[in-house]
Amino acid sequence: MAVDAARPASGAPERPALERPALERPASEPADSEITAPGLRASGSPGSDPAARTRGLALGVIAAGMLTITLDGSIVTVAMPAVQRDLGFSSTGLSWVVNAYLIAFGSLLLLAGRLGDLIGRSRVFMAGTAVFTVASLLAGAATTPAMLIAARFLQGVGSAMASAVGLGILITLFREPRERARAIAVFSFTGAAGASVGQVLGGILTDALSWHWIFFINLPIGVVTLLVARRALPADRGTGLAGGADAVGAALVTAGLMLGIYSVVKVEEHGWVSAHTLGLGAASVAMLGAFAVRQATTRTPLMPLRILRSRSVVGANLVQVLMVAALFSFQIIVALHLQHVLGYGAAATGLAMLPAAVVIGGVSLGVSARLSTRFGERAVLLAGIGLLTGALGFLTRIPVDARYVTDVLPVMLLAAGFGLALPALTALGMSGAGKDDAGLAAGVFNTTQQIGMALGVAVLTTLAASRTDRMLGDGHHRAEALTGGYQLAFTVGTGLLVAAFAVALLVLRPAPSRRP
Repeated sequence: MAVDAARPASGAPERPALERPALERPASEPADSEITAPGLRASGSPGSDPAARTRGLALGVIAAGMLTITLDGSIVTVAMPAVQRDLGFSSTGLSWVVNAYLIAFGSLLLLAGRLGDLIGRSRVFMAGTAVFTVASLLAGAATTPAMLIAARFLQGVGSAMASAVGLGILITLFREPRERARAIAVFSFTGAAGASVGQVLGGILTDALSWHWIFFINLPIGVVTLLVARRALPADRGTGLAGGADAVGAALVTAGLMLGIYSVVKVEEHGWVSAHTLGLGAASVAMLGAFAVRQATTRTPLMPLRILRSRSVVGANLVQVLMVAALFSFQIIVALHLQHVLGYGAAATGLAMLPAAVVIGGVSLGVSARLSTRFGERAVLLAGIGLLTGALGFLTRIPVDARYVTDVLPVMLLAAGFGLALPALTALGMSGAGKDDAGLAAGVFNTTQQIGMALGVAVLTTLAASRTDRMLGDGHHRAEALTGGYQLAFTVGTGLLVAAFAVALLVLRPAPSRRP
């Protein structure tokens, strides 16, 4: 049955089903164990519950889709030199292999999430997975820079559609707190560890085969995901376009986000106070402001502003912007230091980052759900941010002649903080989502993640490059100058994490411990 079908018959104001205790659930609304995919009914035995098995299969489908998307975001970075040599990219043009994807992805998340609520989240997920798979084929077959950039933009469109609703599907399927915590931990693992796995896989595929295979590898995964998704995902029909078909609002928010992200990713080329950056930034702010006004006044808003009334939701999204911006320095700049200063190759760089993926996976899948159930998401989030602050603080003093075991490996192990922080942050970011707004809440959460990433790219790379140029001008060797620039980026990243800790401590409300 459709997960959105049941509503209370009384005229009293409805509290979202996700927030009502079992005793308040109307008789017409299914219990957690009764939410099934089409054609399946729950049995009385938990061990043989087809609904539980189907929910597990749905979790596997969404996790596989999200892992592929996350891998694609990082797998490209280690293959960039090979792509440049093969297709003849200029230094400026090469950045568009990343920028084209980022602009499409970040600007469409909010719209895709709301469309999932209106026309069905499963439909949008499968359509996005199909678009991403076809775009991966086109990217792998690209023979010119223009073909690759166009395919990367299309990949961003598909990624936005699938990732914007994946979390919303899980929130509506997994309603029991412990079960939902485990599902969010699996979902968060795909984002937390996927970037590190992508760097390993990208290096191996590029060295062993060619850069084309970093895209071709998505094809079998995408096809299998689509086949299984047809059976496992719930047949939700959404609330209908009439409930929020705001074409003007959609145009304003999409154009505003696209202009804003574009202006940020071009900061390194034009500068923060250039007419290009300030002009496009002002236009973006004006469009987003007009969008907010329209949502407050129109009868069928694309983004009902009630989603922002939750202190936990607003605080979690603000923490995410700061945390993701800071962790760009871990995911990317550490890899740059390994390659450009220490002389690691693509595959060696990926393998050097592998311990981070292992500890993140072990923590997020093994202990984060249990800790959140017992101590609350806020406490787990603070502990995770504390570990990550220690990791970046350690890197602020990384030497030019760094040794892996003493100077890099400890940082990889402290990355366990990501395995604690991200699942807790995801749960807090979705805590105010009712069943009709789960896609929207997921879209907002994913959008702030992309904004944080874009800001991290713009701010940290600009600062690192500026300091490197100054040190080169002062006569330092290239390795010393690069290391000095990277150290500054790590220092700023540490400051962003301190700010994220302060926001989480002061804005998010502590939850009572929930002992098993």
